[in-house]
Amino acid sequence: MSGYLHSMKCHTEGIRARKPVKWRGLDGLMNVFWEAEGDSGASGYYLSPDPRIVIFFNDVSSHIRMTNRENGFGSDGRQMTRAIYVPAGVPLWTNFTAPHRFSHLDLHVHKDRMLRFLSPSIGQSHALTALRRPVEVQDIDAVETLASLLVDEVAKPSKHAVYAESLAGSIVTGLLDIPEPAAERATGRLTQGQMNKLLSRVDASGGHRLTVAEMAETVGLSESWFANVFKQTLGKTPQQWQLARRIEAARQLLADTDLTIADIAAQLNFSDQAHLTKAFRQITGETPAAWRRARHAALNR
Repeated sequence: MSGYLHSMKCHTEGIRARKPVKWRGLDGLMNVFWEAEGDSGASGYYLSPDPRIVIFFNDVSSHIRMTNRENGFGSDGRQMTRAIYVPAGVPLWTNFTAPHRFSHLDLHVHKDRMLRFLSPSIGQSHALTALRRPVEVQDIDAVETLASLLVDEVAKPSKHAVYAESLAGSIVTGLLDIPEPAAERATGRLTQGQMNKLLSRVDASGGHRLTVAEMAETVGLSESWFANVFKQTLGKTPQQWQLARRIEAARQLLADTDLTIADIAAQLNFSDQAHLTKAFRQITGETPAAWRRARHAALNR
């Protein structure tokens, strides 16, 4: 596989590279770094016989939507996340809702190479299961750091190829939803893969409050079992955790925008300003208005 070349079918309209594309082929890997921009209404279609990973270096969730069904943006459309894993043979359509500049790393991996990454540690059966599970993650943390290091090696190779291959392998294992051994599942805690799915679902909801049943369905558990293992995993109920994330989103909007508190309440799907204020005070100990004033005062000292 040293001469591996990916053979993805790709058709785009309204998307163009801003700088020359950088790429580097490795053993069973093709790494491609894009700096590009898309017009409002721009679209793309992608289908690869091998697995691939896409990691965005900026937030595109409010500008790009994706679906795995042709003409599926109405029923199946969802926000593009910072990182996605697309299993072999799974089609992807994208659509720009607004003009946007972006950069991303495409990591194309021969399916046999992917098995070589995973099988020695988790066994071929679990590896095959992981390869069939799509992943969409908004909070990418360490994976973004690994991707940045890999982009440096793609643009200006400075070390032996095994270094770049190891970075790619770490990205794969850090992103994929790898089944936990039965002994770990028996501890009654959510796996990291399940938490990644839940985070992506909540972040893609645009502030809409998910029911416990919807969250349980996202991670493939019954509602009662999910509520139990969630409390054991994070020390709080699913509703408490979700409310805290919605209030964190409110704090970001209070800090970064001039939106009124009523507008923020509407954007995050609180019933009204009073509902947001009550929830905000419950989490932070102060009202949204007081929190915003205190932050502005601190910044202007």
